[in-house]
Amino acid sequence: MKALILFICWCILFVLCWPLALLALILLPILWLLSLPLRLIGITLNALFALVGALLFLPARLLGWKRCECRSAH
Repeated sequence: MKALILFICWCILFVLCWPLALLALILLPILWLLSLPLRLIGITLNALFALVGALLFLPARLLGWKRCECRSAH
């Protein structure tokens, strides 16, 4: 659905200003390739924070601590 909306927007842009639409068609894959390293850094940092959180809560989990379900009921 997202691709269809993007295609329809591109068609409207093509009708209104075709040089800008062709430029967007050329630059979109280049911008996607440039954003890949940033996405990989984000995934790595997310995994690192999850690991640190798991290590911090490991002693409590080993001692049998469980989250209180009384607050989520309200």
